[in-house]
Amino acid sequence: MGRWSGVREYSRTSATCSTTPTVWPGLDEWRGRGQVDGRVVWGDDGACTENEASEEIDGVYRRLWEGTDVNDVSCATVAEYGKTVLCEPNPLRKAALTHKALEEFHAGLLGIRGTTPEVAPDVPARPEKPELLPARQIPTLKETPLPMNGYTLHNLAHVELNAIDLAWDTIVRFSHLQFLPQQFYLDFLGVADDEARHLGWCLQRMSEIGIQYGDMPAHNLLWEGCIASAGDVRERLAVVPMSQEARGLDAGGRLAERLVGWGDNRSAAIVARIADEEQAHVAVGVYWFNTMCHVLGQDAKRVFIETLSETCPDLLRAPFNHDARQKRRERKSKGYGSTGNSMDP
Repeated sequence: MGRWSGVREYSRTSATCSTTPTVWPGLDEWRGRGQVDGRVVWGDDGACTENEASEEIDGVYRRLWEGTDVNDVSCATVAEYGKTVLCEPNPLRKAALTHKALEEFHAGLLGIRGTTPEVAPDVPARPEKPELLPARQIPTLKETPLPMNGYTLHNLAHVELNAIDLAWDTIVRFSHLQFLPQQFYLDFLGVADDEARHLGWCLQRMSEIGIQYGDMPAHNLLWEGCIASAGDVRERLAVVPMSQEARGLDAGGRLAERLVGWGDNRSAAIVARIADEEQAHVAVGVYWFNTMCHVLGQDAKRVFIETLSETCPDLLRAPFNHDARQKRRERKSKGYGSTGNSMDP
């Protein structure tokens, strides 16, 4: 049982989404997109649709996604799609199913949940590779044959794959909580769709430089946070979007600058774009955490620190890139050099 025993209390006193102010000015715009972001390809000048991609890049994209058609999959609810994604081992099919779920919801074909709640698996399905090791056993850059950009992109792709499953697990695992409004689930569906697009960009770029997902081991640290917060929705918000995702804001700019220094502006632009888009995901967690604390008459900052101290204390440890977090509140990234007119580094 989670540390927050106020679920029934929250249910009795539940309020609308407007009980607290939006924590990030861009959140309402992010929520109001109203359609799937079709820029699933990383083109010569950044994110673009398939139709906008050059012939060379479109060829890479099509070869990468070959065999991942999901037109035969049919679900009645968003939560059912979530369970389907969590039980799918192929990373690209996870992404394709996620895009399809959001498309069908916007088309009015899906409800949020059925009369019988879906049950999330304890561990999501994964491909045979990469081998999952304890974090301390993951080889350093010097210990792998991968180039610096391939090493960075592989690690980021693993993070994005986990992020897809983490967003869907939040939807499915807490789909039985009738007091949570539809917007809560739509927010995390939007997060899952963004993460699916980010994964696609990473895997596309890896393919361009001759790297495949699974070419080096990976860790299961992110999913350990999911397990630790599985019994309590507010713990989940504190651990995943408010902490794990926020770490992406801390690291994104630094990784992009390293890639520029290494000479790969194209990969740097992808990393920078992903880091910018993560701020919406952090804002989703902060919004719902603050809303729940507001309804219960509790101080959100104090409860956040207490929650992490008991659930995942390592997430409270520095370093934090406060400047990067503040800058991303004030402006979108200015980019890191040219996105490159070539698929070479």
